[in-house]
Amino acid sequence: RHRARHVDGRRRLRRAAVTARLRLAGAVARTAGVLPRRRSTRVGGDTAGLPRRCRRTHRGNRNVIAAIEVREVFRVHQTPEGDAAALQGLSLTVRERETVTVLGPSGSGKSTFLRILAGLDRPSAGTVRVFGTELAKLPARDVARYRTRSVGYADQHYARALAPELTARELISLELGLAGATAAERERRADELLDRVGLSDRRHAHPAELSGGEQQRVAVAASLAHRPRLFLADEPTGELDAANARVVYDTIGQLIRAERCTAVIVSHDPESASIADRVVRIRDGRVSEESGGVAGEEAIVLGKGGWLRLPEELLRRSGIRTHATARMSGQDIVVSGGEAEAETGEPSAPKPVSGSEPQSLLVGAARAVTKGYAARRVLDGLEAEFRSSTLTAVTGPSGSGKTTLLHLLAGLELPDSGGIDVLGTDLAQLDRAARADFRRDHIGYVGQQPGLVPTLSALENVELALALRGLPPTDARETLVAVGLEDRAGQRVSRLSTGERGRVAIARALAPRPELLLADEPTSRLDQANAIAVGTLFDRLARAFGAAVVCATHDPLLIEQADATLQLG
Repeated sequence: RHRARHVDGRRRLRRAAVTARLRLAGAVARTAGVLPRRRSTRVGGDTAGLPRRCRRTHRGNRNVIAAIEVREVFRVHQTPEGDAAALQGLSLTVRERETVTVLGPSGSGKSTFLRILAGLDRPSAGTVRVFGTELAKLPARDVARYRTRSVGYADQHYARALAPELTARELISLELGLAGATAAERERRADELLDRVGLSDRRHAHPAELSGGEQQRVAVAASLAHRPRLFLADEPTGELDAANARVVYDTIGQLIRAERCTAVIVSHDPESASIADRVVRIRDGRVSEESGGVAGEEAIVLGKGGWLRLPEELLRRSGIRTHATARMSGQDIVVSGGEAEAETGEPSAPKPVSGSEPQSLLVGAARAVTKGYAARRVLDGLEAEFRSSTLTAVTGPSGSGKTTLLHLLAGLELPDSGGIDVLGTDLAQLDRAARADFRRDHIGYVGQQPGLVPTLSALENVELALALRGLPPTDARETLVAVGLEDRAGQRVSRLSTGERGRVAIARALAPRPELLLADEPTSRLDQANAIAVGTLFDRLARAFGAAVVCATHDPLLIEQADATLQLG
């Protein structure tokens, strides 16, 4: 027994000596630069952002091909007005390095789903696993680490994501600086990404000197600077014209392929399908349809318990509105409407009817207007007139001056030269306070940012706008009905979707019946049905109340309904 213990002890000593020599050799090799250091200075990596206790399992499991596994996820927002369900049993699997586009109308739960994947929100029920880690079980510190290192997030409001005092190169370098990269690494990576997005000559430009499309490309590059494994984008082209939207989607597609990351892109723009491996549609908080890319055949997703969501286009064409019957015909299931729902055909967008056209009067005018920022001239000698009872669409590529023109008509900015007349008043002759009073009494403005009070309900936001103008609140609810929010009037704005908030902002501007209504991309975050409804509403306001409605837009649905078009750029 003594000899056995002695031999066993010598064996353990030999094994320990071998281990010690290997560790020492590894340390010497890393010092000499022969082997990579254990803690690589490369930001991102295969397990960056995952909790340490999960990394060994993640590295060892090479058979896992699902980057995202979402099972029966519910998200219920509790409010004093009652519970509101944003997600209702959503299930979805995304393979590693797959690009998935999520489409759906406003209020369907797209942004809520993206926030949960980003670790910005937690599900009320269900399971969300990203790269094998269940996010809901992570403590706050690990979630923050996951979000910082593993996720690249492109916000739908690119202006909100870009600090105005930093240059394009500094904006991309910022994320790397927070991760501890050296100055040389930051600049090299920023220049590499700027070259990829076609902005190498704009590296020293500030956001105000870039067009909307250029700003969004910088925002996308910044979100991918730290080489995340998961890229998330929320309506990345909602505020861009069609040409710039295509450029941004091409840029996103090239970058995510080059960085070899998994991507989930939320949008209502069908153009986003051009870079997708798979297109998923969400309605009522669940996945309803699925197809493979642009030309893939669309399949209806069968949910748990036999839940089935038929496309609204098919229901409209078949005349089914409230009730339907289902029966077997061989191996097929035939769905049909009742006798009371025999109408067929596809309804067209309603147009307001008026007995006689009201007299058109001059409401606003731009006289030889010039406006520039730093060394860049946006408007140069612009001549334009805006008349009552007319819906005017101001179109043009991003950076052509559409938003600038609206700011000038609203008195938010003054021209460098020339004049802006509204209702016979030269706005340049008024001081700032007088312009604010004039704007309150005569002008309605809908900006790209809704600017609502989040703690108030949709109805209270509209009533507040009327009260500030000394008007009774009687028209507040009627205006919300006009934008299709009668069922959401009592909900706090913070609980509404982005598209619903945009419609509240439109209702707030419409309620006082302004003589001049200015709207900056009012349909950028709306689905097709709501975009048509908003265009019809603007047209009705112009004709019924004699208002001049001026919309800066790139939406062909809104341009089609306009009485006049002003092309910039």
